Amino acid sequence: MTGMNRFWRLESYPNGTDFASGIQLREEAVPDIGDNQLLVRNLWLSLDAGTRMWLTPRTDSYMDPTPLGSKIIGFVLGQVVESRHPGYKAGDIVRAYGQWADYSVLYPDMGDIWIVDAIADMRQHFAVLGPNGWTAYVGLTEYGRVRPGETVLVSAAAGATGLLAAQFAKAMGCRVIGIAGGAAKCALLTDRYGLAAAIDYKSDDLAARLAALAPGGIDCFFDCVGGDILDTVLPAMAMNGRIAICGLISTYDKAERVGPHNFDLILMKRLTVAGFFSPDFYFRGGEINRLTAPWLESGVVRMEFDVTTSLENTLDAYGKLFSGGNIGKVMVDLSAE
Repeated sequence: MTGMNRFWRLESYPNGTDFASGIQLREEAVPDIGDNQLLVRNLWLSLDAGTRMWLTPRTDSYMDPTPLGSKIIGFVLGQVVESRHPGYKAGDIVRAYGQWADYSVLYPDMGDIWIVDAIADMRQHFAVLGPNGWTAYVGLTEYGRVRPGETVLVSAAAGATGLLAAQFAKAMGCRVIGIAGGAAKCALLTDRYGLAAAIDYKSDDLAARLAALAPGGIDCFFDCVGGDILDTVLPAMAMNGRIAICGLISTYDKAERVGPHNFDLILMKRLTVAGFFSPDFYFRGGEINRLTAPWLESGVVRMEFDVTTSLENTLDAYGKLFSGGNIGKVMVDLSAE
């Protein structure tokens, strides 16, 4: 193809949340593709906090670090404009790990590329019907082992995965308490989404509020944050409680790694603590969607979308994930470009 392709490139590992210190917008000719490859015009970028670990040199994460000088990788939803792979054709809409760019070059034989159906809101292929929804569902049912009538606590409950976990738990018959930053987010969780309560970690005394709201203890803590919040929740857990950890957003950009001071309560309360990542069960996406799609179709589960337009504004959108400036799923809309 002729034309130009803008893309974000990792020049150096960013300092904290100053992403512009290491990530720059570049331009090239639209790439040529080889055998068994796809050229995809990106329509949407999904921005996810867990990708922050790929922008560091650490090699013990759940995915290898992005090499310096490479294009930034993330989930994209796009349309195939050229295919040299027998399983895909021009016009297919795919969800895949692509590049923060106008166009992505994809390698189907390496996996994690799905042809998706046309639905009323295509963004849900990232949310309820995508990795955020899969994380929420598996985290609650298989790691958190929630049961009707239990008290479930969700951190980052106004974020994409947390908001789905809170709604899924409620749909499963649980009493749900959310933790979020700011009065507006907390009001959204109780007034719009019907949570039993919401705690503002920025202004409330988290320990005191947990004691008042859950005097019998938290049966399941679905944690997206880690750090001080996890440490504070440990004393509030019920005996034989479960903690399902899908994210550590409070520590992704920190050089020092510190464990919870209240670690001994894992033993004293006989807690089960499990960490998990959605790539572990991408292959089960269709199975999980068959269980969660009815909630979406009936309106039992919804999603807030924080949409930024234009590729050049990607870093501003990404920064919201770490400043708490977003509600729900953060995405970049490239469909008009």
